[in-house]
Amino acid sequence: MSQTVANDKTSAPRVLERVFGLSKSGSNLRTEFVAGLTTFLTMVYIVFVNPQILGNAGMDKGAVFVATCIAAAVSTAVMALYANYPIALAPGMGLNAFFAFTVVLTMKYTWQQALAAVFCSGVIFFLISIFRIREYIINSIPRNLKLAISAGVGLFLGIIALEEAKIVVASPATLVTLGDLRNPVAILCLLGLVLITALNYRRIVGGTLIGILVVTVIGIPLGLAKFSGVVAAPPSLAPTFLQLDFSRIAEGSFLIVILSFLFVDVFDNAGTLIGVTHRAGLTDAQGNLPRMKQALLADSFAAMFGSLIGTSTTTSYIESAAGVSAGGRTGLTALFVAIFFLLALFFAPLAGMVPAYASSSALLYVACVMARGLAEIDWDDITEAAPAVVAAVTMPLTYSIATGIGLGFITYALAKIVAGKFADAKPAVLVLAVIFAIKFAIG
Repeated sequence: MSQTVANDKTSAPRVLERVFGLSKSGSNLRTEFVAGLTTFLTMVYIVFVNPQILGNAGMDKGAVFVATCIAAAVSTAVMALYANYPIALAPGMGLNAFFAFTVVLTMKYTWQQALAAVFCSGVIFFLISIFRIREYIINSIPRNLKLAISAGVGLFLGIIALEEAKIVVASPATLVTLGDLRNPVAILCLLGLVLITALNYRRIVGGTLIGILVVTVIGIPLGLAKFSGVVAAPPSLAPTFLQLDFSRIAEGSFLIVILSFLFVDVFDNAGTLIGVTHRAGLTDAQGNLPRMKQALLADSFAAMFGSLIGTSTTTSYIESAAGVSAGGRTGLTALFVAIFFLLALFFAPLAGMVPAYASSSALLYVACVMARGLAEIDWDDITEAAPAVVAAVTMPLTYSIATGIGLGFITYALAKIVAGKFADAKPAVLVLAVIFAIKFAIG
């Protein structure tokens, strides 16, 4: 009996060693657990924010909460077991805003049709990952446009957050203007931003989540938030499960939506993979990423799976770098994150009480982080800088990520051609510019 117990105690580490190669990576079970918990706490805010954003598209917030947890758990587990990287996945910020505010509210797609577009983008991502087309596409897109897309998505999140918190309001004279800063909603949103910024600067684990919860609690006695408990059985997934609608798949605008989801996911995923793995020392001598194909397939699976259960594009999270900083080096870190997301399913009441102004604090913080891409643009070459600025600025001002991407590509291609810099106008850029030009011409 005692011998059996002893064998059981040693068998688990051996299994983990065989699957994840802990000793080869210079890690151990405790380190991977702490790293997984660290990553989870830095990104768990998504289970509070995602239902708020997708709720604007008319989706059931309870079902979205469940879909967010399950999509994050399953997709992260696939990354852990198939690619063996300490990278966690969840519905992406920016992509969820594009889903709700551009595709549904602006382009007048139903959320079911938008889910179909997410699924199609995942299928394309899967195919280009298998046939290695992805590397060609990424290498063909100018670096400055990539930076502009990331920054523009951040600015788009920023204006959404400011509008949700009534800090920026509509104006017939100037389109937008300052709201009433005496409004408690505006004050608490800005307080949340300050708290989240300060806590993250001090490297407090879970700083974003702490900031959200603090301003939520402050809002309870003011009647801005309502406490409804902490733990409960998960809500039903039925309202969003397998609700995809492909009825508009033959329309040209549907292709534009698919490509927009795809571009943002591809670029965001590439930046996350490169950034996190480089920081973890997982790249080879040439700076290349071993098992890149597995990581990309895991990410493309995530987009497809997430759409099937009812959430916007699920993608790799840069917050995984927090776990890497805590020592995470293998997929076991990600596996622990997946387990934590499953446990989060039972905290639906806590997520449901978070008001819009509190989630806007997190949105505004993410906007600030993403906007730093503007600093890396090549400002010495105006044919690079001008299209980048056009792409970044038009995203928030037109309330459309797709429009910003399209105008960026068109401006870039024309600027290079007119300036005589034909070598910079690569075929992929020209093709994308033509596609977007036709889209704008058709309307």
